[in-house]
Amino acid sequence: MSQATFALRGATILPITSAPIEQGTILVEDGRISAVGGPDLAVPEGVPVEDASGKWILPGLIDAHTHLGVHETGEGWAGDDTNEMTDPNTAQVRALDGINPAEAGFADALKGGVLTVCVNPGSGNVIGGECVVIKTAGSRRVDDLVVRSPAGIKSALGENPKRVYGEKGQTPKTRMGTAGVLRQAFVAAEKHRAAENPDRDLKLENLVKVLDREIPWRQHCHRADDIATALRVAEEFGYELVLDHGTEAHLLAEVIAERGVPVLFGPLLTARAKVETAGRFPANAVKMVEAGVKLVIMTDHPVVPIQYLIVQVMECVKAGLDRDAALRAVTINPAEVLGVSDRLGSLEAGKDADFCVWSGDPLDYYSEVEAAYIDGAKIA
Repeated sequence: MSQATFALRGATILPITSAPIEQGTILVEDGRISAVGGPDLAVPEGVPVEDASGKWILPGLIDAHTHLGVHETGEGWAGDDTNEMTDPNTAQVRALDGINPAEAGFADALKGGVLTVCVNPGSGNVIGGECVVIKTAGSRRVDDLVVRSPAGIKSALGENPKRVYGEKGQTPKTRMGTAGVLRQAFVAAEKHRAAENPDRDLKLENLVKVLDREIPWRQHCHRADDIATALRVAEEFGYELVLDHGTEAHLLAEVIAERGVPVLFGPLLTARAKVETAGRFPANAVKMVEAGVKLVIMTDHPVVPIQYLIVQVMECVKAGLDRDAALRAVTINPAEVLGVSDRLGSLEAGKDADFCVWSGDPLDYYSEVEAAYIDGAKIA
């Protein structure tokens, strides 16, 4: 993808980590942001300048929990590579190996201003496998889109694993059994780490990365009791915990905030199809932020189509979430949680030139993405 040098002038710019800029200017050089400022920002001679008056510019949105490319939209079973449900522990599998970057969801992401995603295995297993952070355009080969790999190990508590394996007559068929599988896996990983010359074991090697805090533990959990279990097991083994879904995280918000654990909240535009999602309301996000929880809003695409990430943000604002906090929840906060904030999540000099030009305020339902840039190249 070619890396252009250019400037856009006259837009309302939302850098996210600093105050909005009216009549702003953004300068891009060789695929990175060189400068962001007001109308008086100097642009080097010879650099093309495009008038963006009346438009809004903000960083590419980041959806931190998706199954983009591994659960292909409109492809049925042939395109569903989300869950390797043949063993409760498949820590060795990689979402990267199942991503099809040609699937329709990638184009939908661009329409919704989503330029970076974390792709996760599903939640059918207790331990599902490696997550990966990728950009949503720029190459036909997914390897060229990777920002961070691995970006965590996916795990699940609650209804899903106990249903999947309980129906097979295997462990786990209870919440106790699920927690037991987790503890056994980490004890085995501790032994593997302590051995002098251990045999290669991809499952255990990935779990050692979690124990060594090289990558986070991405814990699917909805109900407050499952969240308490997630906190308990993480404390026992000392790994970095991220709570995915967090339907009832507001009920334990003070404890979650005290532990410094982020919550990836969503999906929100769906029916309450399971018992554990009965308490899902956008207003829960308000309670979490008020308690000091680092909030991220996500779609769980294709559960909620990825282009509606910004609509979920609107719903949380409508429910009382501060506007700035809501935009941080799909930009700098997920960038920090995913470990890519040195490159993405805000408009700052030195970061990747990944941003969208919107026709108006992105929190106005009638606004749309008019142009999207990744690494300074216009891709939509």
